[in-house]
Amino acid sequence: MTESPLIIKSKAFALDVIKVCKELRMAKCESALINQFLRSGTSIGANIREAFYAHGKADFIAKLQIALKECSETEYWLELLLESGYYTNKNTLESCIEIKRILIASINTAKEKNK
Repeated sequence: MTESPLIIKSKAFALDVIKVCKELRMAKCESALINQFLRSGTSIGANIREAFYAHGKADFIAKLQIALKECSETEYWLELLLESGYYTNKNTLESCIEIKRILIASINTAKEKNK
């Protein structure tokens, strides 16, 4: 079985988040920002992975919706990091937005098929 592009992208994003957090720690960024960003950024992929082993369509949709919420939160932390000047690479934000779009499309498709 080949892995879903969403699983692959969200795992790559989580690894990127971990690297960014390491850089932020070295730059003496506020630890509260780092911890929140790390928690939400790595949670996206974990919830997506759980969704693919859901107990049914409703559980699948619920897990993807949780991943979407975490993605939105991560987008917020990235915006704060960028706007505060702690972090300057917008590629991470762009990856987050791409995952968010895929999640929204996946949830909408799953809801349509569930009718």
